[in-house]
Amino acid sequence: MITYDEKEQIFHLSNKKISYLIQIEAGGIPAHLYFGKAIRHYHNHFRYPRTDRSFSPNPPLSTDRQFSFDTVMQEFPGNPGDYRTLSYELLHESGSKVSDFRYYGYKIEEGKPLLSGLPATYVKEPADAQTLTITLKDQLYDLYLDLSYTIFADQSVVARSNQLRNESNELVYISKLASLTLDFSSQALDLIHLHGTWSKERMLERERITAGIKLLDSKRGSSSHHQNPFAALAAPETTEKSGEVYGFSLVYSGNHQITVERDPYEQTRLIMGMNPHHFSWKLNRGEVFQSPEAIMVYSDQGLNGMSKSFHHLFQNHLVRGRYQYEERPILANNWEATFFDFNEEKVLAIAEEARNLGAELFVLDDGWYGHRDNDDSSLGDWVEYKKKLPEGLLGLSNKIHDMGMQFGLWVEPEMISEDSELFRQHPDWALHIPGRGKTIGRGQFVLDFSRKDVRDNIYQQLKQIFNKVPLEYVKWDMNRNMTEVYSVLLSAEQQGEVAHRYILGLYEFLEQLTTEFPDILFESCSGGGGRFDPGMLYYMPQVWASDNTDAVSRMQIQYSTSLVYPISTIGAHVAAVPNHQTGRITSLETRGNVAMSGVFGYELDLTHLSAEEKEVMKEQVHFYKEHRQLIQFGDYYRLKSPFDGNHASWMFVDSEKSHALVFYSRMMAEASSAFHVLKLTGLDSTKEYEVEGQVIGGDELMNIGMYIDTEMWGDYASKMIALKAVE
Repeated sequence: MITYDEKEQIFHLSNKKISYLIQIEAGGIPAHLYFGKAIRHYHNHFRYPRTDRSFSPNPPLSTDRQFSFDTVMQEFPGNPGDYRTLSYELLHESGSKVSDFRYYGYKIEEGKPLLSGLPATYVKEPADAQTLTITLKDQLYDLYLDLSYTIFADQSVVARSNQLRNESNELVYISKLASLTLDFSSQALDLIHLHGTWSKERMLERERITAGIKLLDSKRGSSSHHQNPFAALAAPETTEKSGEVYGFSLVYSGNHQITVERDPYEQTRLIMGMNPHHFSWKLNRGEVFQSPEAIMVYSDQGLNGMSKSFHHLFQNHLVRGRYQYEERPILANNWEATFFDFNEEKVLAIAEEARNLGAELFVLDDGWYGHRDNDDSSLGDWVEYKKKLPEGLLGLSNKIHDMGMQFGLWVEPEMISEDSELFRQHPDWALHIPGRGKTIGRGQFVLDFSRKDVRDNIYQQLKQIFNKVPLEYVKWDMNRNMTEVYSVLLSAEQQGEVAHRYILGLYEFLEQLTTEFPDILFESCSGGGGRFDPGMLYYMPQVWASDNTDAVSRMQIQYSTSLVYPISTIGAHVAAVPNHQTGRITSLETRGNVAMSGVFGYELDLTHLSAEEKEVMKEQVHFYKEHRQLIQFGDYYRLKSPFDGNHASWMFVDSEKSHALVFYSRMMAEASSAFHVLKLTGLDSTKEYEVEGQVIGGDELMNIGMYIDTEMWGDYASKMIALKAVE
């Protein structure tokens, strides 16, 4: 999959789907040539043109005025003379910030090495991938940059990461070390990204790239509700079904930055990696710093093609453990049913109703520990609140299991309340700056997870519960972002390391926890979707997509989330109406159809349902169980965007193209409205499908389409249509 032309110094990474070309340019600079659809053999015709660009300087000791680092397309820019955004920034002991890395050597190996201390994609067999490492060396110091590229045998994907090795006699400080850089020649491109806020996560934005710099980032200590660590560059004509698109995703859960720069010559540079804001890393002699992994996807089959590549990669080469391919249970969660106001009798009544509906898992949410009656206390004290649970978690778990259901529990281990025994004993364990007051959020502080003593204490508290109480599921929450990012155990010159050390500590914690308790299904949550990123998926195979349970809002949230993340990772629940976040009233049918488009559950007081509502829910549960494998692990296609108009639609197709499920919703009803045609995708054009009692060809459904909303009534109406291939 990887070849090297020694004469021309060209690396060619290729499989049947994609090619990636790198050439060692004049002076030992790795130049980027091409990333896109597979080519058979490169004939060295695409070398960057030579011309004299005024005010673009030439490399040191060079007499070639037609070559400049300021214009050439590069793999990992940072050398002097490039005025564009750079991939790395180092501070040397001399005070100089100038580095000059040149080509030193390369290595090609079978398989894909693991990244020390960081989540990353993996392969099960060496033949599944090949990895190229290009080593660069600074011209003055014994500093080495290892640029890593992995190409998978059957994926339209290149995984990249970088490592800085200090083998010099000097101390060096890293101010920035990106994970990925990609330069594009002159071409029109659109930027697609996912921004938002709490309860409005991952809102899809598409905009034309123009001259200048566009910066997308999080400085909150997590990947955040506000900017997902994903971006795509697409040709302006690209749609869901056709056209070229390049997708980028960072396998990291902390501060990140994506920079898109358009230069005066209409070239576009994209850089993705850890956020350099307030970041500094002291690298002593003999030490190594590893960047997180970044994923690059190419598709010439539109956004759906890009998403399919991300979904398959994350499902097969990122998610791990028992639940990688196992169907996820239908759950009932008590949070929006009771909030903090519950006791054992109340939650058992909800669990019994859930069991009668056919749900398989009951989850006890916030409020079961310490003396937690509101959000101002008890975080850090992971002991049962006997006033609410006189027989403790063990007694409750046994009763839930006696009903024939699984039992799950909510935790928020990274946080501490001022009103807690842990804080009274260890006030210094919260992130804070000595001598200054502490910023408070949601009545809580952030524990310093960069500290091993802090992690060990919380780990032992959780371990005691997990060992005592039979659990099949844990919801791991994080309900505020970092402030006062300072650790009292680190020196002044290392305070820029705290945020990253926190994330490394969290990953170490999660690796130990998921290894020791492999049969627990962990779901990540951060006030909903505030940490929905590939880094967390490495440890937890699903994420609570948003605290916003309104079905109409969720159409947008789940639609845009699917650009990057598999459906098996997207937690979605039916909630009460009027909805707690929006006040909107939608039908139980629509709430069910939207929630069934993810990992399905209920989050409302099931003891207050009418007989008619219970029957509808029983039908939903039966329908979801019948189609669960298809929904959670089938191929997913977006058909109509809820961001573009009055309609939303998507569909699921199994690998044999013999079973499909179509979701459609019309938002606002109109009198004397037009009829709308929906064209499907992903089917087998040679097969016939049974659709609502009719037999229709796959080619007809994809090319002619079907009238979809002729019998729909009222606002926010929706339907699910099942298709099965017939002989």
